[in-house]
Amino acid sequence: MSETYPPPAAAGGSTIRLENVGTTFTVAGGSFTAVDDVSLTIPGGSIQGIIGFSGAGKSTLLRNINLLERPTSGRVWVDGEDLTALDDRALRRRRHGIGMIFQHFNLLNNLTAAQNVELSLKFAGVPGPERRRRAAEALDVVDLADKAGTYPAKLSGGQKQRVAIARALATNPKVLLCDEPTSAVDPRTTASVLQYLTDVNREFGITVVLVTHEMNVVKAIADNVAVMESGRVVEQFDLTELARPGFAPATAIGRYLVSDDVELDRPKVRAAAPAAAQAVAGV
Repeated sequence: MSETYPPPAAAGGSTIRLENVGTTFTVAGGSFTAVDDVSLTIPGGSIQGIIGFSGAGKSTLLRNINLLERPTSGRVWVDGEDLTALDDRALRRRRHGIGMIFQHFNLLNNLTAAQNVELSLKFAGVPGPERRRRAAEALDVVDLADKAGTYPAKLSGGQKQRVAIARALATNPKVLLCDEPTSAVDPRTTASVLQYLTDVNREFGITVVLVTHEMNVVKAIADNVAVMESGRVVEQFDLTELARPGFAPATAIGRYLVSDDVELDRPKVRAAAPAAAQAVAGV
């Protein structure tokens, strides 16, 4: 990992505060509330896990943070600035400090790894020589400097996700939003991706917010976890508490989620969950 990236001015993570955030969608025959009155504070420089069953509202809440999905109620504060109060131009400028990693990589197949990393910088108006320099540095961070000229079709799933991480890092963000970043890769690659996320957090102080349905991912990387159910955060705790003798989450769903390293998609839960967890899940 490069010791010169990112520049010192970009080091350090942002504190995020969600205040009574709600997101409701209009659907056929009525409306659907994906996020329901969520208040959550994420300390700067921490790794925050958000976990829950499929459909709990995790990804919508994550997109509320950078307003890719604008909340219908509540406020989103990043380093004391209310993003929900910004006009479109100011919001676009503010988003330069918030990187995002997606489940399915979102790489353009007709661009090389380096060109994919440069893309966000191009949209931000960064001059060509500076774009190329920063893309090279970001690829070096994820140990893919030798793949700069390679097209996505020639990359493994893990390498594609590392290019996506480099793309997010190229803008020198203070926040990194990760939407199921390991769900499309195998277990060995999962460990590698998590190590890179841990490295950028620990070395550069970037605040990482990680949405996942895999409890083993949260246990491996997060400092804090928020458990979501039906659009609400039903429980929060520090991951160090799991090692404390006698500690147990307060909610039934929280106890189930930390009880084993399972993937929390509905079919497996239906087959394997104890009666209490099935009742919570509405099965």
